[in-house]
Amino acid sequence: MAISQTATTSFKVELLQAVHNFGPTSPDTFKIALYTGNASIGTSTTVYTTSNEVSGTGYTAGGNTLTISTSPTSGTNSQNIVTAYISFNNSTWGSATFIARGALIYNASKGNKSVAVLDFGSDKTVNNDTFQVIFPTPDANSAIVRIS
Repeated sequence: MAISQTATTSFKVELLQAVHNFGPTSPDTFKIALYTGNASIGTSTTVYTTSNEVSGTGYTAGGNTLTISTSPTSGTNSQNIVTAYISFNNSTWGSATFIARGALIYNASKGNKSVAVLDFGSDKTVNNDTFQVIFPTPDANSAIVRIS
């Protein structure tokens, strides 16, 4: 079992098929679900799954709804390559008690199709406290979803 950080292969294909709408007009609903270290999610993940999803106080199956913080835009990255990107606001679970190793961003509006897998690098434990996924700076070098 492993969690591999990546934009999923199916997401890349579905972008070319115009499946996902990141806005700014009537964007789809994107969610983030948390997973234990026993999860097997990565490049071949095509849809949200409950297999090895976190359970515990303060967490609801399916995770949180994300808010798009940066609508689709572009910029030049550090390699001087024009890159399109979007980003989300941070996601928070309050008064939470659980252990999470990674996350799946998925499109709840389109049959729960996968977008990206996040690997936290190690188990993250929260005990009756706030658990937060902090997204990187929304720019051409760091945004959570980038296309170069």
